[in-house]
Amino acid sequence: QVQLVESGGGLVQPGGSLRLSCAASGSIFSINAMGWYRQAPGKQRELVADISSGGFPNYGNSVKGRTTISRDNAKNTVYLEMNNLNPEDTAVYYCYADIRRIGLGVHHDYWGQGTQVTVSS
Repeated sequence: QVQLVESGGGLVQPGGSLRLSCAASGSIFSINAMGWYRQAPGKQRELVADISSGGFPNYGNSVKGRTTISRDNAKNTVYLEMNNLNPEDTAVYYCYADIRRIGLGVHHDYWGQGTQVTVSS
């Protein structure tokens, strides 16, 4: 009864920028942290960024300084903006959210199905 849907992926030229969105829907009582991980071919999954319910961000080392994460709690949506993209940013980007569902007493992690980001000329 909870779904996370990512959007905004696609082909970007090196040096370009991209804005990803992830909207959570369903029987949601509250959302704690939200964030983004990515999985590139031949690499382990890594944290891109996450953000607390109060809006405090945390960034992975490889994207610090060129990435901004934000959220709109009224829309149950988290955003990721990345600048100065390079081919090593090519990956499937996965959204997650720590969600407490209506009628349940604890939070659990929910994941989107991923959106492909390809950085190439």
